[in-house]
Amino acid sequence: MTRNNPIFCALDTTDIDHAVSLARGLKGSVGGAKIGMEFFNAHGPAGYRAVAAAGLPIFLDLKLHDIPNTVAGGIRAVLPLNPSIVNVHAAGGSAMMRAAAEAAREAGDSRPLIIGVTLLTSLDRSDLAATGVGGSTSEHVRRLAALAAAAGLDGVVCSAHEIEVLRRDLGPGFKLIVPGIRPAGSVVGDQKRVMTPTEALSLGADVLVIGRPITGAGDPRAAAEEIARSLAA
Repeated sequence: MTRNNPIFCALDTTDIDHAVSLARGLKGSVGGAKIGMEFFNAHGPAGYRAVAAAGLPIFLDLKLHDIPNTVAGGIRAVLPLNPSIVNVHAAGGSAMMRAAAEAAREAGDSRPLIIGVTLLTSLDRSDLAATGVGGSTSEHVRRLAALAAAAGLDGVVCSAHEIEVLRRDLGPGFKLIVPGIRPAGSVVGDQKRVMTPTEALSLGADVLVIGRPITGAGDPRAAAEEIARSLAA
């Protein structure tokens, strides 16, 4: 998870053989892989270990959101898997996020980064309004990110459109994990707040989560390497 290769490929599949094949094929061309709740719910720790055996750092994208004690227990339950990143919903509040951060610290130096999800990139202002939340998406994300930082989280998941303001608000050490990344010319799909990898990295993203532009390509490794080259240019 370095600036040399900030790409984490989203392995959004429940096909364990396909996920393992992708992880093996992408080693050396991406900085890590993301395993989501769909895959983890289907295959559990054994499936996680099968993918992790490829040697890539893993972002375990579970989006935990429950009472503080339950979320802390969820974090403790996955610590033996040694993920690089685990996330929780920042909307769960300060006490829940503090509990998650404290549970992760029990792993000592090998602890994962605990990241707060601010606002899903499939949502926009009209979606917020429909749930009773006023203001812009940027205002809502800034509130939740500040709450996450105060609770001791390592960073947040945000859209590329909030990178600049969050970097200004929270400083260079606060991690910004950015999904909704689409190379120029890619299909946007169900994402509403997207940006190209080069643009997002230039604004200060730490990790770029990229799925379908890589996994849906005829040659996923070549696609990942092309994106990595564009970032190094």
